Amino acid sequence: MTTARLFHMPLSPFCRKVRLVLAEKRIEVELVEERYWEASPDFLRRNPAGKVPVLRLDGRTMAESAAICEYLDETRPDPQLMPRDPAERLEVRRLIGWFDDKFHSEVTSKLLYERVNKKVSGKGYPDSGNVKAGSKAIKYHLDYMHWLLDHRRWLAGDNMTLADFAAAAHLSSLDYISDVDWNRSAVVKDWYAKIKSRPAFRSILADQVPGFRPPPHYTDLDF
Repeated sequence: MTTARLFHMPLSPFCRKVRLVLAEKRIEVELVEERYWEASPDFLRRNPAGKVPVLRLDGRTMAESAAICEYLDETRPDPQLMPRDPAERLEVRRLIGWFDDKFHSEVTSKLLYERVNKKVSGKGYPDSGNVKAGSKAIKYHLDYMHWLLDHRRWLAGDNMTLADFAAAAHLSSLDYISDVDWNRSAVVKDWYAKIKSRPAFRSILADQVPGFRPPPHYTDLDF
């Protein structure tokens, strides 16, 4: 069995997405927490962009979560998380971009980064304006997910894909700090319960961030 080493932060949605793919493909991984904001010379040698995740696997040092996930899916195709059909693959990539760009910009950066990352990295207190904007924006995104799941079994179609892991990575990070209103959509809640119950999610649910306690429902599979 191949052992990987992942430099990560526990609540980073980009790191969580990679962790979910590694676990789904049963790739053993050593997790190394990286205080990336300190920009240590060793870490900058691994990734000059100074961002997590960074994965060491197959004699390679890889950065950027989207690139890492597609590499893993191409080199370990069981189970397959990217469709073979080009049009279906396009939709998966569109939704990954939606969550890692638009959702991240409008929600994750306004809630998780303000409430947690600022404290952890010693950058001050949350900006209440950003928090308010993020709390408003997540409602729109949950409604969009509801619309998608009303028409599909999974976010991108009939099968679970990397798009589901991208969305679950962001929502699980926000759920750790009680910033997801699961009562807004039973459809979205059912989708999250389904993906949260997968064995790949176990290490995610075991995360503990000093100074922040997750709500009781965070680890409850029947929340």
